[in-house]
Amino acid sequence: MLDYPALRAVATIVQTGSFERAAAVLNVTPSAISQRVKQLEERLGVVLIVRGTPCTATEKGEWLCRHMENVGVLEAELFGQLPALVDPDEPRQRVTLQIATNADSLGTWFVEAMSNFAKSSSYLLNVAVDDQDHTAEWLQRGRVIAAVTSLEKPVRGCRRFALGALRYHATATPDFVARHFPQGVTSEAIRNAPALTFNQKDRLQSSWIRKTFGRDLDFPTHWLPSPQSFVEASLSGMCWGMNPIQLTREHLASGRLVELVPDTPLDVPLYWQINRLAADRLADLTREVVTVAKRRL
Repeated sequence: MLDYPALRAVATIVQTGSFERAAAVLNVTPSAISQRVKQLEERLGVVLIVRGTPCTATEKGEWLCRHMENVGVLEAELFGQLPALVDPDEPRQRVTLQIATNADSLGTWFVEAMSNFAKSSSYLLNVAVDDQDHTAEWLQRGRVIAAVTSLEKPVRGCRRFALGALRYHATATPDFVARHFPQGVTSEAIRNAPALTFNQKDRLQSSWIRKTFGRDLDFPTHWLPSPQSFVEASLSGMCWGMNPIQLTREHLASGRLVELVPDTPLDVPLYWQINRLAADRLADLTREVVTVAKRRL
């Protein structure tokens, strides 16, 4: 038999970040929370919680958290049909859905989808951000229940929905282009013109260079992990960067930004992948994500 009080303790610690806050949420003492986790870890022979500030789950702990997330989804559906099962004396346990998305989706269209869903749902949302080429790994490791990803192949145990493509343009200010590309945007000039890169996982600049010039080229780069600041940095004239058209359309129309090479967009197809066990019960979430994406992408 599964020890659900102990499993709920693990999930709540990970969600709140500490044993003390988890105890307050579950209306028990911190020592009771600690004892539940200790006994469960001893029974399983694995560490489930990395003690720290904040506390985080190990890989095995994350799988338990996702199980409790699925249990919470099932319970919410059951209580909706049989409200008499709810104990009025127990604190209300709202289910938090763990979701991953890429930063540019979050900065352009994803918040609208999450807001539409949250307005008509009792679920809470915890949105993690990673590169679109890596969010599928969060699903594979059981860290999230759904993700926006560039992976077309369905993750094992998940359903996949095509969303459209996020279009990027290589942009810079006219002054930057005049200073760094006086003879045009050549391979040699690209090797010397500073670009802007989100983080070590970001391959958009390299992909655009390969598509445009037919080969890989080294280039100097600044680093800045923020979609909005990406545009601001481009507007400041410090670099060239790959920016989503949703964030640069007005700047391109006004001439504040220009394409390095006209008519060379880079399209990144995106997909919504959601755990199959929860997909039917979270159909409203999927519908909002797909609807907003198809309108905005």
